[in-house]
Amino acid sequence: MRRWLTGIALGTVVTLALAGCTKPAGIDGDLSDDWAPMAAAEVFTPDSGTCHTQVLDVGYVGAYDPVACDQPHRVETLHVGALTSDDGATPPAVGSAPMRTAFSECNRQVRTALGADWRSARVWLSVVFPSPAAWGGGARWFRCDVTELRGLDNPDPVLRKASLAGALSGTSPLRHGCFNAKTSGDKVTEMVAVKCTARHRAEFVGVWTAPKGSYKAFLDNADRAHRACRSLIAKFAKLPDDNNVQYRAGTIFYHPAEDDWRNGNRGVQCFLWSSERVLTRSMKGAGSRALPIN
Repeated sequence: MRRWLTGIALGTVVTLALAGCTKPAGIDGDLSDDWAPMAAAEVFTPDSGTCHTQVLDVGYVGAYDPVACDQPHRVETLHVGALTSDDGATPPAVGSAPMRTAFSECNRQVRTALGADWRSARVWLSVVFPSPAAWGGGARWFRCDVTELRGLDNPDPVLRKASLAGALSGTSPLRHGCFNAKTSGDKVTEMVAVKCTARHRAEFVGVWTAPKGSYKAFLDNADRAHRACRSLIAKFAKLPDDNNVQYRAGTIFYHPAEDDWRNGNRGVQCFLWSSERVLTRSMKGAGSRALPIN
């Protein structure tokens, strides 16, 4: 009974209060037109120059946990770019035009940040897009992530405690140098890095950018890649770039995987191969006497 009486009393008070209300000066009585508009929701965008402990294929916001680059990490974001809002309803697929656009920008920016082509060293470049949910919410960023690899044939990420920015601008232990090649027939099964003062038979000479075309067409024309690598050998060793280079040194080349090729990576890594004799020095600038015609 008490609860019921309290309810009636409250209702009476409210009614009386409303009945006695008057509008103060400057008030129009419209409750809907005086609110400031709500700010547009901000789309999360990662920062460049950040390091991360985990290698990720997708940039989930919940997994974004950057650390200082002097702390243990496996990945570094050297650049963050943006695509346009009309680049599809889902993150770019392998081989799509937006994917190639993002890779091209990452390739250019990362080369500048490192100080040289990342393919000339134990470095891998990954393009990371937002999650499908974030993309659907308007996110159009992409991360250009780099990772130090354990070796040419070992893609395991190295745990670092320093930034890769500028790491290739001079002499660097990350740069590809001299190797001993393990072979099976005419196939190279592994390239084992050694000091150039140690006994070896192979040396990295540069990166050739293959012309545009299908992946199959590239694989079907291995002779073209070998010819291009011979030109790089001539430049590297200061040899006449003529038909005799093939009688001075052999060639080994590493090419991108198909998905990487479709995404725009056409960088072919070229190596000098000495089948006639063991080398104990770098052939950089060595000239014709060091690599005679055989």
